Amino acid sequence: MLQVMDIDDLPRPKGDAASRLAGEDLGPYSQDELTERITLLEAEVARVKEHRDKANAHRAAADALFGKSSS
Repeated sequence: MLQVMDIDDLPRPKGDAASRLAGEDLGPYSQDELTERITLLEAEVARVKEHRDKANAHRAAADALFGKSSS
């Protein structure tokens, strides 16, 4: 039987988006474009922190329910 892979089962590409952004040449950007970029990046940082905090809360709830793992 043929098994279909879920997109989450695929390996992550090497180097994430943040790493690629960090290496990008900022020279061609105008002041307004840089300001917009900063706003977008700050919003992304807030989104990532919120996700991290939710994951930590989820993990803490699981640890409380099932006991802390020995990893």
